[in-house]
Amino acid sequence: MAMMTDTQSVGGNAVVQNAIAGKSQEFIKEPSVVSLSATGSAIGLFMTFIIGDEVVIEDQAIPLTNRFPIVPDDTLGQGGAFPGDRVVVKIRNSTGGALTSWVRVDVEPA
Repeated sequence: MAMMTDTQSVGGNAVVQNAIAGKSQEFIKEPSVVSLSATGSAIGLFMTFIIGDEVVIEDQAIPLTNRFPIVPDDTLGQGGAFPGDRVVVKIRNSTGGALTSWVRVDVEPA
């Protein structure tokens, strides 16, 4: 199993286009199950989770826990992936101030 993580400050009214861009499994290498866990430092963060052409989660609120995600408690979505599929985790801040997002993506070969 591969695990990718990201922690970053998302500026007020800003969007992170892909929190896992450049990570080892951004592009899937073999048939896999991809799981996303995410948390935020305050209310106002939203996320979209896309695997290949499938939108698994679209612009939904990230839970406020102010810590790194715990699996399975903070797992928000899961989907199947084929070789070549791109995994995208888009984070949107709807507030006027910077907030911190924590993301964990697990890729388990099928």
